Amino acid sequence: MDGAPNVVAVSSGKGGVGKSTVSVNLATAMAERGANVGLFDADVYGPNIPRMLGVQNTPGRAEDDETIIPVESHGLKLMSVGFLVADDDPVIWRGAMVNKILTELLHDTKWGNLDYFVVDLPPGTGDVQLTLLQQMGVLGALAVTTPQDISLDNARKSVRMFDKHDTSVLGVVENMSGFLCNECGTQHDVFATGGGQRLADEFDHPLLAKIPLDPSIQESCEVGEPVVTDGDSEPAKAFRDLAEQTMDQVGRERRRSHADGAADLQPEP
Repeated sequence: MDGAPNVVAVSSGKGGVGKSTVSVNLATAMAERGANVGLFDADVYGPNIPRMLGVQNTPGRAEDDETIIPVESHGLKLMSVGFLVADDDPVIWRGAMVNKILTELLHDTKWGNLDYFVVDLPPGTGDVQLTLLQQMGVLGALAVTTPQDISLDNARKSVRMFDKHDTSVLGVVENMSGFLCNECGTQHDVFATGGGQRLADEFDHPLLAKIPLDPSIQESCEVGEPVVTDGDSEPAKAFRDLAEQTMDQVGRERRRSHADGAADLQPEP
């Protein structure tokens, strides 16, 4: 990978919390703000991001036939495990094969100069997460959860995984936060309430965003148009706010790292 982009891993302790949706809309919103953004779909067993971005073509090859040219869509450079398998084929790979494939996709792709590199991790805390933490310098991670306690139980494991590998958690994202009824104007807490804030408080991390439960988010994924591009809708605003907050947190983390590095270089009195 050329240069030294800010690598942001999007993680969850369990499936079904909308982690890939968050990754797609976060990366798209960053690109809309003028950043050069790469998106690496490392969710080996559920690589849905090409469909979410409406991608029909596949990556190309450079003249040397060894370097992969990523697909470009919605201002992003995209690489996905989904390009390697047919839509209906299950991915039946052992851990060693998973590590090999991800390593090759990561290092053999011509990403160019990027400002941000968003990595959509699979759920859990297994081989893929460890491989990527070892292969690239993750500046920080986002922990995605839904509000109910059963989701928080698994999200805690994700947060602790990054802590054990000395990777900063930039913040918590609460997805499916509440359903706002357009007809009655009332918010319904379908999946309980306050879980994201409790997780953030428990680990002293900021709650970066509360993404509403809105049918337009699902519909946008189906047609390949990230909802963040949908004008002034509430979900679009929420994802734009998430991108702004994440970029601010990245800036703070880089300043902290520089300050720590400068302190280490100071001679002892």
